[in-house]
Amino acid sequence: MTIPTLNLNDGNQIPQLGYGVFKVPPADTERAVSEAFEVGYRHIDTAAIYGNEEGVGAAIAASGLARGDLFVTTKLWNDRHHDEEPRAAIRESLDKLGLDSVDLYLVHWPTPAKDDYVHAWEKMVELREAGLTRSIGVSNHLVPHLERIVAATGVVPAVNQIELHPAYQQREITEWAASNDVKIESWGPLGQGKYDLFGAEPVAAAAEAHGKTPAQAVLRWHLQKGFIVFPKSVRRERLEENLDVFDFELTSDEIAAIDAMDPGDGSGRVSAHPDEVN
Repeated sequence: MTIPTLNLNDGNQIPQLGYGVFKVPPADTERAVSEAFEVGYRHIDTAAIYGNEEGVGAAIAASGLARGDLFVTTKLWNDRHHDEEPRAAIRESLDKLGLDSVDLYLVHWPTPAKDDYVHAWEKMVELREAGLTRSIGVSNHLVPHLERIVAATGVVPAVNQIELHPAYQQREITEWAASNDVKIESWGPLGQGKYDLFGAEPVAAAAEAHGKTPAQAVLRWHLQKGFIVFPKSVRRERLEENLDVFDFELTSDEIAAIDAMDPGDGSGRVSAHPDEVN
């Protein structure tokens, strides 16, 4: 099985499906990531604030996989945007991961109340130029944040990682991204279990039509929308299930039915609003 790759706006490529370790306990991370590698994942998404970069690094070291076969993302936390902290922060992350560079480094949140995300983005550009990361991007950035950092630097993020699932599709951001060649990464792609996504008629019907689980139908929806997705699980059978989404395609009608699940008023959000995380 080959996981498709997408072309980023900086000339690099990214696997479209990966393994996210948000809320994977540090003590479980090495085992979980090692199992993900065994199953076939090659794209790992972590963050400094997750507290499990060392576990990811241990799994990488034990895997025997070539560095060029892996895609590793980590993120700059909110209290490291100022002065030269971004450089110190990525070096700390690299030490924990046991790597010379990551494939993608993200500004985790814009923290607009502190008004330092433009400075953070300027420093991200320097980190890329220094070879500490191959690509740079952002997470949880709204259109005004995106427009401001691009205006300030002339550098467009390679990706924007945002909360995105059928009840909350963030169309303003995805449309801006499409018109500016920014790839969208979906976090919480299954709604974090905070609403009855799998019982929703469009999802259940699509799953039944293709002999797949509701989770597989939703992951397939993300992939066909062109989003990068990394579902999280610590169970091997679920790791395998989440990867088994490349042997079927949803019809245009099935896609449209799932598209219609977003009420359009923002009420489907299950996590924090980016303007409120500082």
